[in-house]
Amino acid sequence: MQDVVGKVAAVRDPGDPDARAEAVADPEKWWEANTSEPLGYSALLAAAAPLPASRQAMLAEYFEPEEGEEDSKGPTAAHRAIAQLVKRGSIRVILTTNFDRLTERALQEVGISPQVVSRTDQIKGLKPLAHSQVTVIKLHGDYADLEQRNTVDELESYPEELQGLLERVLDEYGLIVCGWSADWDKALVQAVEGTRSRRYPLFWAQYGRFSDAARALAAQHDAVVIDGKNADELFTDLVSRVEALDRLTTAPIARDVAVVQLKRALPDPLRRIELFDLVDQAVSQIVGRSTPEYKPVLAPSATWADAFGSNVRGYQADSDTLLHLLANGVFHDDGTKDHVWCRAVERLVRLRDTTPGTYNELLERLRHLPALLATWTIGVAAVLSHREELLASALSRPEWAVPHSGHTRQGPAWYLNPVKILNTEGLHDMHRADNNGKLIYPQSNWIRKTLREPFRLVEPGDSAYHEAFARFEFLASMIAMDTDSEFLAYPWPGEFFLDSTWGYNGEGLAATISSELTDTWPLLAAGAFGGELTRAQQALTKLTEWRGRNGKNW
Repeated sequence: MQDVVGKVAAVRDPGDPDARAEAVADPEKWWEANTSEPLGYSALLAAAAPLPASRQAMLAEYFEPEEGEEDSKGPTAAHRAIAQLVKRGSIRVILTTNFDRLTERALQEVGISPQVVSRTDQIKGLKPLAHSQVTVIKLHGDYADLEQRNTVDELESYPEELQGLLERVLDEYGLIVCGWSADWDKALVQAVEGTRSRRYPLFWAQYGRFSDAARALAAQHDAVVIDGKNADELFTDLVSRVEALDRLTTAPIARDVAVVQLKRALPDPLRRIELFDLVDQAVSQIVGRSTPEYKPVLAPSATWADAFGSNVRGYQADSDTLLHLLANGVFHDDGTKDHVWCRAVERLVRLRDTTPGTYNELLERLRHLPALLATWTIGVAAVLSHREELLASALSRPEWAVPHSGHTRQGPAWYLNPVKILNTEGLHDMHRADNNGKLIYPQSNWIRKTLREPFRLVEPGDSAYHEAFARFEFLASMIAMDTDSEFLAYPWPGEFFLDSTWGYNGEGLAATISSELTDTWPLLAAGAFGGELTRAQQALTKLTEWRGRNGKNW
């Protein structure tokens, strides 16, 4: 409007070279001094280009880039958010008083070819609205057509065909109104006024002054008025809220399908949200089934063993999809999605923060079993993919305040120690029921068997899987020994302790890792052991000494 006022001023006073600049500087003042009516869009166009052909030519430059000019007149965040809502089926009809093509362009960007109505002669051949993915009805026409409605006189009424289509939409669909003042479009105001009691809700977003006409229409139809949001804010926020509801109501996808989707999304930066949602949904399944209703934390002593075995098997089953996603995701990732894997553990660690006040301690500790399994899976996958630097963060974060420890915060290498989570006698009872006899390291044995299936696609060979599993156990134990506290210095005791070549002639896992300890060791470079080689060497020495004092007789 500012630019057009300047053009009108230049034409009316061609002898004054400053006329345009003065009008542009204060268009309202110039218009009041030189015309007999208030400055408005309708009056301005009537004065600048009274005939349809001249108006179409004049307006084109505001919608199309000049030759050689970068096209900066593209869809806004609001247009693109509306396109996303159309794509998911939430919006089927768009009524617009604008005659630009930004809505159509936003829809085309997401692969949708809209049915567009901008002239009355298009209505007769219109596909039924219910059978069209989306119909864009341009009530005031398209800027490239001569059949535009811009002035007050032109907006007094609509052609009969357009009026009938508009009444049908207003009767059959719910409405979100945004960016409409209701001041100038008399025919549209009358159509909304004449609509019978609405079957579906009306939401009216207003930003700034709410005109009397708009207020009256909102009151007539009991509209929900949304204050203070512009179009970009309104529609992008709406997309976020609708997607949040989708995540709550979407049925869990099958495990193998989830793994396939993860592999497709992992290398594609445009599918990062899909990847996040896959993992997050799998975590939510675990969280949703970890309440005392599903996993009791209190049981009579006579039935404690049964409750323990039931909870362990339940957590194992609930975690199955997540463990498959983590095994495949971490293995194939190049490190750019580590925050996704680590967030899964962060959410699972918080399960023990919601434990009811009364509980059996051994059952309550099991609430960290999904976090332990997830961390172990991340660790073994990191070893298999030669990304052991990931262990530095996976075994140090997130910190968690251990109960009855004076709110001392510890890393996963300490509070997720499998001996603390999985009660030895409880596992013995489970093992005896299936196999008879006892295991030397029941936690290690049970977790190794539990995680074998999630790694089947990543590492088909049992021998290679067992080696990676033992190496992770060993490295986790070294990190657990890296503490000044004698109470906390406790390894993740596992079957790697059974290695009879430990320390002899440079053979075995202990000797291999000892030979790797240099300043460039990946775990040191990632911050484990404070980045200090001497601390890593001391941790290995402590682990060897602990084995000598506490190792089983074999």
